[in-house]
Amino acid sequence: MFRPQLPESPHSPTTLTAQHQGQAPVPSAGRPLTPYVGAVAAVVVVGIVLTALLAAVAVTAVSVAIAAVVLRSLVTGANRR
Repeated sequence: MFRPQLPESPHSPTTLTAQHQGQAPVPSAGRPLTPYVGAVAAVVVVGIVLTALLAAVAVTAVSVAIAAVVLRSLVTGANRR
């Protein structure tokens, strides 16, 4: 009663034909890429570290410049009094 029924197909089953490629597949280069994974990971890590250091130097330079401006204004204000 509750069994699924497949619809009857009016089409006859088709046969699959194999298609031949005109060109042979290109062989891969002689060496696999696995030895380079460590080198690529090292370059990426070094790049991230250098970028972080550059950002830290930039933030430090901005904060030192702001501190110099504030100190200069304080010293100038004290000399005028």
